[in-house]
Amino acid sequence: MRAERTVVVDGSPVHVTEGGAGPAVLLLHGSGPGTTGSGAWAATIDALAGSWRLVAPDQAGFGRTPLPLGSRGGLRVWTEQAAALMDALGHESYAVVGHSMGGAVALALAAARPRQVTHVVPVGTMGAPGAPLSPDLDAVWAAPATEDGARDMLERILLDRSLVTEAAVSARAAAMRAGQAAFARLFPPPRTRWAEDLTLSAQTLAAVRAPALLVHGAQDRLTPLRAAALPLLDHLADVRLHVLGRCGHAPQVEHPEEFHRLLGGFLGRE
Repeated sequence: MRAERTVVVDGSPVHVTEGGAGPAVLLLHGSGPGTTGSGAWAATIDALAGSWRLVAPDQAGFGRTPLPLGSRGGLRVWTEQAAALMDALGHESYAVVGHSMGGAVALALAAARPRQVTHVVPVGTMGAPGAPLSPDLDAVWAAPATEDGARDMLERILLDRSLVTEAAVSARAAAMRAGQAAFARLFPPPRTRWAEDLTLSAQTLAAVRAPALLVHGAQDRLTPLRAAALPLLDHLADVRLHVLGRCGHAPQVEHPEEFHRLLGGFLGRE
């Protein structure tokens, strides 16, 4: 069973979707307009709830979590809020799984909280030193909150076009409209600076002590494999990379059964 609630973190409300019982796993969504914790991770919560306690927040500026007063978001804000949320929930140790932007936040959190973070799983991640802002990620950040904008965004994210159904487009367009005002503050042009903000230094990556599993789609257009995942192999102390063929930017959506088997096996490692 999934449940939703609002947790006050450092004086600011954070909307959280939770489910399951067992060791804690923090699930961090990506940066596309209309993204939420529940929207990104509901299937993962349902798949792994038998063994883990899964926590999927709407990060600041997304869904039902507002930006803290005076904030425009950014890596530091999202990292600090994620750490403070897990403190507020009483989780002394936890794994972190992050998709895209959430992968960069997950790595930054693992570096900042080495005693708390037990495993880190960046999926289609941002954060690699020197990785440029791809044209497709730039287009996703600029997508208008319309049916056409939602369709174009989903077609860039997903290699399997059969998943871009009218129902999926309508749902995403509605979510984009609901969060339009807040999202406009997060990634205004020129957008290269926001990709740079989500880039982690070699020093930060070297501070990640938790074992890391990189999961990436071979045909990822937003964070291409060669620019986004392969460089991290040279920076993380304990790392392995799993590449899914015939897969775009969202392995957990395009190959859910394999992704959940892979994730469950890795999280179960001592």
